[in-house]
This record gives sequence, structure tokens and C-alpha cells, in this order.
Amino acid sequence: MVPIGLHVVRHHVDAPGPPVVLVHGAPDRSKNFAHVVHRLTDLPVTVYDRRGYGRSVDAAIAPDGSVLGGFEVHAADLIDLLDGTPSVVVAQSAGGTIAMLAATIAPELFLALGVWEPPMVPYDWWVGAEAMERTMAWTRYDDTEQLAEDMNRSILGDDRWQTLRDSTKAMLRGEGVAFRADMACQAAPLFDVEDLKVPFVAGHGTEMPAEFVVANRRLAELTGAEMFVGDGVDHFAHLNAPDAWAELVRRTVALAAA
Repeated sequence: MVPIGLHVVRHHVDAPGPPVVLVHGAPDRSKNFAHVVHRLTDLPVTVYDRRGYGRSVDAAIAPDGSVLGGFEVHAADLIDLLDGTPSVVVAQSAGGTIAMLAATIAPELFLALGVWEPPMVPYDWWVGAEAMERTMAWTRYDDTEQLAEDMNRSILGDDRWQTLRDSTKAMLRGEGVAFRADMACQAAPLFDVEDLKVPFVAGHGTEMPAEFVVANRRLAELTGAEMFVGDGVDHFAHLNAPDAWAELVRRTVALAAA
């Protein structure tokens, strides 16, 4: 069942491999997995824009005007999208935290789970108070469009932001509602990592700051996950190092078959 308002694209539907679902981070959208998907033609791969992002931007607002967002909402959407079909789920950044939450709720739907550098902000073994303060700072914006612009400027740089088309800027600003909800929900843990019992691959790149590399390795230790290390790549490997990210997917598929 596709949750109402979510933009979903299914690739290589006749491929023989196990179903694979990719989950994007925040802020991000499914089209940024394009170069990864092109490397996985032997697998049926589903990508989607999470509620409030990309072509699902309007799905962040309920009919009564309330915000539908945060990791619990996104985890429920992922479970609905799987629709009772056990699948391999591989997720980037905040999508990884969402997928882990979903896997503690409905482990029977996860043949295996792969994550790439998921933020675990409220956990005391992660990178500390400074990360929490950076995350919570985004929640203090009243103007969600300005929030989204400032966040994207911090990623892209001011010069790159200025080159974007006005329509692209408007789309990105519209994602501020979902992004603020995604940040706010990280004030406290949503699940116990020890409850994560599905086959699991935890991935990170060597170009992350050292404290994040240590934290991701700690995640693997706590969950018994296999480690996957992308040599010479950073947090945005799905965009700038798709070979490495596709290998993470294949490692996760192989774990499901083991």
C-alpha cells in the first residue's frame, strides 16, 4: 500500500533479485539515488520521496493543517510501503535512523537492513552535546522556508545556491516543514538499538570527521552489524560515489541471502 501523497517509483520490476527499497535522508529526495539505481539493474528497486520532500512535499500537511512528519511518521510510511512484502531496505543518513525504527516495529518485513551514516543524535554513545545543539538549532525557526534555504546553503554553499533555478529554490524551501519535524523528533531516543534484530550492515565513508566514524563503528558493535567502509567517500556518497553506495546495497542483499 502506497501512503496517500507519496511519490513512489519502481525500477527494474522484472529483475529476479529480492525487492530492494532505498530511503533518502533529510533534506533530500529519491531522484538523488538515480546513479545508484542505474548500477542495480539486476534488482527490483523502489525509491520514494519521503513525506514532505521532493514530489511528496504536500503530504507533510494533514487536511486539518497539522504537520505529518518526524521519524515515527516516516517509519509508518515505510512499513506501509513494504505492504507485507519482506524486502531489503538500504537507507542514507536520517533515512537510516527511520529504517532502523521501522525494523524494530516490523522486523518480519526486513530481509536485511543497510544504513549509511545514520544520525543517532540523542544517544549518549554518539558524538555528544554539540551535535544535539546543532540539530535542535534547526527546530527554533518559525519560518520553515528560511530554515530550508539556510540548511541548503550550508550544504551547497551560497554560490551554488544562487545558480539554482527559482523553481528548484521554491521546491527546496517547501521542504522546511518536513525538515524541522525531522530535527525536532531527535530530541529523545525513539527506539533501543538492542531491539534491532534483523540482518544489518552499517556503512560509513572514510571522509567523515573522526568522531562520526567512531560513532558509526559503535553502532555496529551495539547491534552486531557487519561493517561496510567506503574508502575516500563522504556522507553524500549516493550522489558523488554511487559505485560505493551500490556496493553497500549489494552487501546488504548478500546478507539477506546468507
